Amino acid sequence: MQTSSDFKTRVPLEKLESIESKFNKIQDQLTTEKNVDELIELTREFNNLKPIVEKATRFRNLLHEIQETSDMVSDPEMKDLALEELENLNQQLVSTEQDLLLELIPKDADDEKSVVLEIRAGTGGEEAALFCGVLYRMYEKYAEIMKWKFEPLDASESDLGGFKEITVTIEGKGVYARLKYESGVHRVQRVPQTESSGRIHTSAATVAVLPEAEEVDIVIAPEDLRIDTMRASGAGGQHVNKTDSAVRITHIPTGIAVISAEKSQHVNRVKAMTVLRSRLYNIEAEKARSERAADRKSQVGSGDRSERIRTYNFPQGRVTDHRVNLTLYSLEKVIEGEMDEIIDYLITDDQANKLAEFVS
Repeated sequence: MQTSSDFKTRVPLEKLESIESKFNKIQDQLTTEKNVDELIELTREFNNLKPIVEKATRFRNLLHEIQETSDMVSDPEMKDLALEELENLNQQLVSTEQDLLLELIPKDADDEKSVVLEIRAGTGGEEAALFCGVLYRMYEKYAEIMKWKFEPLDASESDLGGFKEITVTIEGKGVYARLKYESGVHRVQRVPQTESSGRIHTSAATVAVLPEAEEVDIVIAPEDLRIDTMRASGAGGQHVNKTDSAVRITHIPTGIAVISAEKSQHVNRVKAMTVLRSRLYNIEAEKARSERAADRKSQVGSGDRSERIRTYNFPQGRVTDHRVNLTLYSLEKVIEGEMDEIIDYLITDDQANKLAEFVS
């Protein structure tokens, strides 16, 4: 039976002690600090560190309990009870250590942000555009389930009712943490509406999930912008408001152009700037991620859109995520917005990879 002295922890104890020391210092500062801005920052840091310190305390208490219980094994009258308790405590210790390690893994600074979601038709012509519509409604329904605010910004619609491309914002707490794994090429296999012979075709669409950037995240010089007022173009449809006050903002250095087509010109300017900031922020973030993880093989969470990440096979009712070799025969539920099983699996896999790197 393992005792606390036998247990080889994977927790970096020096790092843990440093975090606990910082937490205690912040706790003291909160009682004396008068500056409102400093108090807000200290409170944010305190709340970020508190779960780690609580789990660390639980971890150390378990080690202490295991040691005390191990000492009781030598007592013949207490041996059976002590061994039973040791088994229970050791199970708790392993679980608590895992929870503590997950708390210690460096967090993605963008996880709590809202997102700009862009869907574009790839190979497959009209069928690819129709598939964009399927993905659009899937994310719309998922946002509804999660009680997030889902708002279309701009769309280029196809003749048959799909989208050549569409941009939306999804606002809520922790949206990016769950949707960031959706970036990539999504493939569909089904019999198109345009196919009379019943043959299965393969088409694709590209999804980009960009963390919504605030003004403090990225600074854009006014002279780098060209702002045009224009009439909204396209085939029309139920998803995007039609207006004569659409705004197109072009970032001159990069050539990136964003259009927003709501009823209010002022609202359009604000929304177009939100998307533009997010695109520019994502470019910089991708550069940083690439530099930090040049040798990392896993594509989970990387936002790499050059590879196929998922296939939706309609004849077999199957959806497969190729990054983690996950296949579900519940395609109908998934496209109706029941995406949690896939997303939870991706998060767990990502955490396992990061944990392996962290403790290696």
